[in-house]
Amino acid sequence: MTTSHLPDVDCPADWPETTPDLSGRVILVAGASGGLGAEFARQAAKAGAEVVLLGRRVTALERLYDEIEADGGRAALYPFNLAGANPEEFQQLADTLVSQCGGLHGLVVASAHHPGLGSIANAEPSDWLLGLHVNLSAPFLLARTCLPLLHEQDDAAIVFTINGPDICRRAYWGAYGVAQAGLSQFAAILADELDSTPIRIHGFDPGPMRTSLRQRVWFTEEPTTVPTPERAAQVLTGLASAQGSRFRGQLLRLAGT
Repeated sequence: MTTSHLPDVDCPADWPETTPDLSGRVILVAGASGGLGAEFARQAAKAGAEVVLLGRRVTALERLYDEIEADGGRAALYPFNLAGANPEEFQQLADTLVSQCGGLHGLVVASAHHPGLGSIANAEPSDWLLGLHVNLSAPFLLARTCLPLLHEQDDAAIVFTINGPDICRRAYWGAYGVAQAGLSQFAAILADELDSTPIRIHGFDPGPMRTSLRQRVWFTEEPTTVPTPERAAQVLTGLASAQGSRFRGQLLRLAGT
């Protein structure tokens, strides 16, 4: 693959064709306390994965953990603040994944930081740097941390959730929009570097979803007109499974995004 970005492909309406099987897989979910991350964790656990719930909102993570366990799934809690963690703390995460879970088969990056729309002229430097760090540098650190563990598997996946450029390159999207463009480029470079390895790189554009982040940005929108994250999480679960090899090195978009 020699493109400067992940090739776009629309997600077929009937994909995944069969129920994804994640039995025996350990999946790290970054942003597990958010709308999409939480729903993916539920579905991945039902598909047989042990899900490691990573996020900074401990109460929300604990509720999700209890829900998954009550439903017969397997989960582990890992409170983690992407905004403040240093490289040593990321390494501690990798060490814990090995000692407590026996390794890692997949990383799904569903974390995001977006305080709201605003002009670049009025952006606070600290807010700009925070947005770039959480939305771009933290996914790099997560991927770099997980690569040695993923290399030990016969099939492994990293999935980055990426908003489409048709939205984020518009006025007032600021650091979030810049970070999304950078994340797309990063994913393409990583996919090219890992093309001959068992590690699959995927981009996923879930489109509009009824989440707190979207409501913060599109605050005049009627929430009930926007789909809930269930369908997007179903596609994410498929990408994390062996079925995802069909879309290796591509940016998968839900219909209408």
